[in-house]
Amino acid sequence: MDIDAYVQQVIDFVRLHEAWAAPVVLLLCFAESLAFISLLIPAWAALVGIGTLIAAGGLNFWPIWIAGAIGAALGDWLSYWIGFKLETRVYHMWPLSNHPKLIPAGESFVKKWGALAIFIGRFSGPLRASVPIVAGIFAMPFWRFQFANFTSAFVWAAMLLTIGDVGSQIIKWIWP
Repeated sequence: MDIDAYVQQVIDFVRLHEAWAAPVVLLLCFAESLAFISLLIPAWAALVGIGTLIAAGGLNFWPIWIAGAIGAALGDWLSYWIGFKLETRVYHMWPLSNHPKLIPAGESFVKKWGALAIFIGRFSGPLRASVPIVAGIFAMPFWRFQFANFTSAFVWAAMLLTIGDVGSQIIKWIWP
């Protein structure tokens, strides 16, 4: 299945089952932020699409935003924990073993930027997959990681949903 078909199926499901919007977004954001799964699930496009449903007036922004932020933060938290517990053994685990440049890129990024790397990495697909696990491998202080993790998760979720929401409204304004 290509990304367009996947995204359309998710958006159609949320459109038909609005009560499931927040749990679906929570799961999408969790998967998008989990080190091993994020390479396989491009949830960001579905989140932008769900943002267009918010603009259409059928969905409430606040619970979807909070669900998305919590899902993203939990995905990074689990990635951090995996890195902390397994250390360098994760280098040889699938799918990271198929992408050998992700961990070294994440490592240099974390060493250069520290906790700010968690915030910045949230907004970059390849870094989003590796930075939290690298922070765990190198035992970044837990509360420093969590502060950057939760802060960036709320900003990231709001940004993606707002892109869809505002983009949809701009299109309606341009083409009434």
